[in-house]
Amino acid sequence: MQFTFDIDVGGTFTDCFVCFGSDARLVKTPTTYYDLSVCFMNALEEGAQLFGLSLQEALLQTSAIRYSTTIGTNSLIERNGPKLGVLTTAGFEDTIYIGRSRQWADGIIAQENRDVARIEKPKPLIERSQIVGLNERVDSFGQVVIPLQREEVLKQVQYLVDQGVTGIVVGLLWAFKNPAHEQMVKTIIEEEYPDSYLGRTPVFLSSEISAKTGEYGRIMTAIVSLYIHQQLADQISDIGEKLRDLGYVKPLMLVHNTGGMKKVSRTKAILTHNAGPVSGLYGSLYVGKLYDERNIIFTDMGGTSYDIGIMVDQQIPADSDFVIDRWRTQIHAVQTKSIGAGGGSIAWINEAFGNLLEVGPMSARAMPGPAAYDLGGTEPTVTDADIVLGYLNPEYYLGGNMQLNYDLAYQAIREKIAEPLGIDVVTAAARIRKIVDARMGQEIYKEVALRGHDPHDFVLFAGGGAGALHCCGFNEHIETPRIMTCPYSPIFGAFGASTMNIMHLYEKSSFMKLTQYGKPIGTEVCDRFNEIVHELKEQANRDLQLEGFDPQDITYTLELEMKYGSQLNATKITSSLLFIHSADDVREIADTFSTAYSDRYSAEAAYPAGGIVIEAFILRAEIEVPHYPFIARELETSSPEQAIKGMRDVYWLSVEQFVATPVYDYEKLRPGHCVAGPAIIESASTTYAVETNYTFTIDTYGNGIFDRLGAPSTEQRLLQSSIGKEV
Repeated sequence: MQFTFDIDVGGTFTDCFVCFGSDARLVKTPTTYYDLSVCFMNALEEGAQLFGLSLQEALLQTSAIRYSTTIGTNSLIERNGPKLGVLTTAGFEDTIYIGRSRQWADGIIAQENRDVARIEKPKPLIERSQIVGLNERVDSFGQVVIPLQREEVLKQVQYLVDQGVTGIVVGLLWAFKNPAHEQMVKTIIEEEYPDSYLGRTPVFLSSEISAKTGEYGRIMTAIVSLYIHQQLADQISDIGEKLRDLGYVKPLMLVHNTGGMKKVSRTKAILTHNAGPVSGLYGSLYVGKLYDERNIIFTDMGGTSYDIGIMVDQQIPADSDFVIDRWRTQIHAVQTKSIGAGGGSIAWINEAFGNLLEVGPMSARAMPGPAAYDLGGTEPTVTDADIVLGYLNPEYYLGGNMQLNYDLAYQAIREKIAEPLGIDVVTAAARIRKIVDARMGQEIYKEVALRGHDPHDFVLFAGGGAGALHCCGFNEHIETPRIMTCPYSPIFGAFGASTMNIMHLYEKSSFMKLTQYGKPIGTEVCDRFNEIVHELKEQANRDLQLEGFDPQDITYTLELEMKYGSQLNATKITSSLLFIHSADDVREIADTFSTAYSDRYSAEAAYPAGGIVIEAFILRAEIEVPHYPFIARELETSSPEQAIKGMRDVYWLSVEQFVATPVYDYEKLRPGHCVAGPAIIESASTTYAVETNYTFTIDTYGNGIFDRLGAPSTEQRLLQSSIGKEV
């Protein structure tokens, strides 16, 4: 057996899931914003110590380190990325400024979207003076119409260098059809401006970052990727050096928002955006399969943000037109949603709306953190409210490894909220908790019910350090019958990374007619179809072989973006065939699309007479890797009373008063134990708040399940079912 380390950097804490066979431990350490490599190494070191080893000793026995990072995302949010230049086809220098018709609405919340009078397009990442044109042209068939001139490339690159750019994006028209001109530009730059002259100045080609149609999306994808690349490269390089100094020689794996992962040297920076929530979504699917749960709501309430993901029929949702910050890109990423609601979310009074109490989206983060952290923070947060209301024990935060100051929490709420509103401190704290629970619950409702699904048909997963503390509260707004947690829910992003396989995506745009007037075109389409799939498959084989994997271990899945003739937007399907050889095969793919389209938009919306076309090919190459096993254990019939560690007054929102509440030690609860609310359950990594209308049961796998009164309880299902499989 060997160790695996999975690390997820959050806004407040950095989480680590350490696994040695079936023995797993978790770590939470404060995120060090000044240098994220510090909290990365701290998490590794603490994880090794939990097994009685030094980090160097543990790394010598480690098979994989997987990392979900926000390094690049932070540079985009804070707009502190490098100064970039763009070389594009002459006449198209204003493409990214014109954008698409809805560019002004991309990446903003619905409330801002409706404020049409004040809404503005995002401030560009690149100044107009740093975008220059080249007199070249490739047509829509990939044929060179106007050859590229070396002298002009040198002139324009020298201009950009004089402007002080430290990175160059090359985005030429129709380059995804024929990338020859983009490749020539890169070769000229590297020959004439070597590292010894320019230093490390990366050159990104749009045809390599996104080989898909649509010049705005393709160039914007390359720009965003290069914008977050430099800071990511610097800190990942620093981490790599520290690991090598300790004797770790294997590649560091970066988790991708596509649902897979690659080693650092083969990762596009843009694919690391939002990787933490994506890995959490995969973790909830992995646990959900233990119970054959088909519909899952994944939530992760951390210190800074609240992440949501929805799965219907165990299908991970993906979007091929993914918005990052305010920029619409062409990456094929898993769909999740994040809002500013976490333990560190700041409560404040909105004077512009008549002294309205609001919570978030601003966060106190790890530094200075909530007022109770006693690190200089003075703003009241959700964590401060939870302390005042009795949910959190200031002396047992993170298992006692971090002491909180009740008086500072009380003072912050009194001065910033209670006194300005003319209410007492407890009422103010209760309103803070109620508001943040309502915000989270309403976001779930919008993601589920307003898409035509019944929340009662879903199971809710509560992840994140504050998830188990607030899940009963935000579930009151959707009323799912069951809320699931597992021992690793407080670090669900890191745990989820351990459940993901090695997976690469390869995409290519190609307009291809399958049917016309409702009838298959014929077998002539087969050669073009198979040629593209072969090309993508060869790329996958090459990449995975370079990473040390056997091509025979690769599982391929082909996805197609398809539409009816004359439609603007495509619908993605999973093809049942990797290659096609006959008219029957063509008809099978066309029928698959028609069925998927009818299921999504109704049969009346289908238009087979308009013909069916393929717009893009997406090949998924996946290699299965070992995962942490959940092992079924015997259920105990003993009472959970043995786990009670004391009593504490807690203010329960359901009864709007303090109630003497039993406090349980999570580590002493055993499979089969059922705790009735109201109750508080404390573990070394989180606190579980069992509301008055819930029970909390440890099931056969050691997972903790909240059952809402009136729904079939987990205790009843455990006795009536034969659950006991091992994964």
